[in-house]
Amino acid sequence: MTRRLLRWVLPTLIVLFWLAIGGFAGPFAGQLATVQNNDSTAFLPSSAESTQVAQLQRGFRDSNAVPAVIVAVRDGGLTAADRTYLADIGKELPTIEGVAGPSIPPIFAPDGKAAEIVIGVNSDPSPKATVVAIRDALAAGQPDGLQVLVTGPAAQIADLSKAFAGIDGVLLLVAALVVLIILVAVYRSPLLPVVVLTSAILALAAASGAVYLLASRDLIALNGQSQGILFILVFGAATDYALLLVARFREELHHTDDKTIAIGRAWRGVVEPLVASACTVIAGVLCLLASDLNSNRGLGPVAAIGIAASLVASLTFLPAILMLLGRTAFWPRKPKIEPVRNDGGWWSLARWVTRHHRAVWIIAGLVLVAGASLAPQFKASGVAQSDFFLNRVDSVTGQQLLGEHFPGGTGSPALIVADATRADAVADAVRAVPGVAADTVHVTAGRGGAPIVVDGRVLIEATLTDAADSEGAVDTVRDIRTKVHAVPNAQALVGGTTATQLDTQDTAARDRNTIIPIVLVVILGILIVLLRALVAPLVLIATVVLSYAATLGVAALVFNHLFNFPGADPTVPLFGFVFLVALGVDYNIFLMTRVREETVRHGATLGVQRGLAVTGSVITSAGIVLAATFGALAVIPLLFLAQVAFIVAFGVLLDALIVRSLLVPALATDLGRRLWWPSRLSRSGDPAGAAIGSDGKVVD
Repeated sequence: MTRRLLRWVLPTLIVLFWLAIGGFAGPFAGQLATVQNNDSTAFLPSSAESTQVAQLQRGFRDSNAVPAVIVAVRDGGLTAADRTYLADIGKELPTIEGVAGPSIPPIFAPDGKAAEIVIGVNSDPSPKATVVAIRDALAAGQPDGLQVLVTGPAAQIADLSKAFAGIDGVLLLVAALVVLIILVAVYRSPLLPVVVLTSAILALAAASGAVYLLASRDLIALNGQSQGILFILVFGAATDYALLLVARFREELHHTDDKTIAIGRAWRGVVEPLVASACTVIAGVLCLLASDLNSNRGLGPVAAIGIAASLVASLTFLPAILMLLGRTAFWPRKPKIEPVRNDGGWWSLARWVTRHHRAVWIIAGLVLVAGASLAPQFKASGVAQSDFFLNRVDSVTGQQLLGEHFPGGTGSPALIVADATRADAVADAVRAVPGVAADTVHVTAGRGGAPIVVDGRVLIEATLTDAADSEGAVDTVRDIRTKVHAVPNAQALVGGTTATQLDTQDTAARDRNTIIPIVLVVILGILIVLLRALVAPLVLIATVVLSYAATLGVAALVFNHLFNFPGADPTVPLFGFVFLVALGVDYNIFLMTRVREETVRHGATLGVQRGLAVTGSVITSAGIVLAATFGALAVIPLLFLAQVAFIVAFGVLLDALIVRSLLVPALATDLGRRLWWPSRLSRSGDPAGAAIGSDGKVVD
């Protein structure tokens, strides 16, 4: 009865439990978009200068509206019909739900070829629906030949939300298809890939339910980027964990015909490295909680939940379903009871690496150093918000047209809050800054024309000559802050769309310099505990950091000269580091825990050989799966995700194919028992003596 319970009843209950979780929590994956916040103003801490201005601004304007700019252009000059249409539209816009207050009458460009209408759009809830309604209204009755587009911050938020709309559809489909194809190629079985993919989907369902619950209660911040990374991370991690368990299960089926014994041995063999791997990634991403950006801080728990769900599904649902299926899971290539062969390609590579270990690690190290030497060319000082999109969207095209006929910052002015008694001095200081349209600087006034004073402060607006989201405008705002901060007793603060972008970039740069050292220390501590040594963790950390630097160097070469990207956000190298170090250490954990296990039995050199040979295929397959799933992020047409996708995908492949297959085993062989200092293993003898010969036998 006990055997029957272990063989059938308990696994069946576990499978049914997970199917119930999938049925209940699965629909939340499609609802995550409803609890997203893609407005960059919500990402900054309350201490940021632009955030303080946003709070004070509400006293001067009875709304928290985000500006939208309608720009109309006719190359041959606006006609009378165009002007009539614009006047009528200006009257119709305030009737659209979500539009805040009356619109400003059309403003015509000096060249007579363009006009603009500035309106406010409520930012809560998201302006997406309102912008869509405005665009629909503009299309009705639009004169032929007149180009009319909606741009400005509200339109950019709407277009960003539209780009993220593909996450729970296209991205999931592409990721699942990629994983399925790779698994079919790896297992050459029609059933096993479906089992592994089902485990990943159930893990995603559980993670999505938990994230939705927390985000809907404002306990964590979720945006489109975090959701995309969550989906990819769960698919990649769950598949990686499944590959390791399935490989160990198949290995044990070669030694016993009892599937219960085989799955028990396999589970015990992988539970330590899987838990350590998951804890490493979880600890790495939770370091993002030290970020000052809410978007980064929110990604930490979101990614941690995804990894935890992947681990639990891989250690419960997957072994349960494998227990029920037994050898049938591998049909038509069912494992037979036979000695494990040691004459395959990975055994040959393992013997070659250990035989030529010093030359291998020197050459591999030089290759990585060469790539790392290009890392300083990686441009991560920030990009214009209009450069976020890889495809053409109306907000970007409209901003370009606006800049051709009006000052580039029209509709998104810099906002300066200052002491009312120093308003003139502050305004004069702003006018003197290059990059400011001097004739646009004015103090916000009421209906009677008198300045609006709130708690002894006034609000000054200034239109910039560059587009509000451009790097030129960012530099201008820096100069404005320098000038107005120097005005005595003004207590001036500078905010607005451009200032928000500036504060976001500066905060992201600070986060990068703060979080990277924290991640290194945390992961090093985990490795020391796991490997019960000091030298091995230091070696692993050093190799992964070198791999990351080489990846950044190659990315700089590709981004600057192949794709001609304008640059990168400061969070790109930070996210790349967090994921590459955490995930790269994963593969070294899989390798080194097996090496340690084999070293205890067979000695240092043979331990490295056996560890590399036995884990080589599964870890390389895991690296390919993870690289392919992260590469799927590129289907979302956003610069940030495309760059993160390339960095993580290339870095994972570099780590799996060079660092883990060549550099680490070669270094481990060269160090010998010293690798495990100061543990007892570093002082024990080497029972095997040396290596495995080409005939598969141990030789001195």
